[in-house]
Amino acid sequence: HVQLVESGGGSVQSGGSLRLSCVVSGYPYSTYCMGWFRQAPGKEREGVAAIDTGDGSTYYPNSVKGRFTISRDNAKNTVDLQMNSLKPEDTAMYYCAAGRGIVRPLSPDEYNYWGQGTQVTVS
Repeated sequence: HVQLVESGGGSVQSGGSLRLSCVVSGYPYSTYCMGWFRQAPGKEREGVAAIDTGDGSTYYPNSVKGRFTISRDNAKNTVDLQMNSLKPEDTAMYYCAAGRGIVRPLSPDEYNYWGQGTQVTVS
């Protein structure tokens, strides 16, 4: 079955960096779109980055553009999220997700498979 496992979260001071990683197993990875999402307490889940693992197209909301970078390693079935210039408002649980036939890459409703999440805290 499909499994996504995130790692790399933690606590960092404002202006610092973190790198999240997601290992994917259980399906033909290269045919899916992969996304990173976050959810802070009391807020809706929002997309922060997505990548088409086939052609490598990437997508970001304005709130993280220029600070976050999504990348994939098709040989290792991993998708990473490099986060720089972190701000306190980036504090949230971060989730990796996968889906097929996605039209809106930053919409969580489009994704079928989710990891368990990793906490990012910026102070």
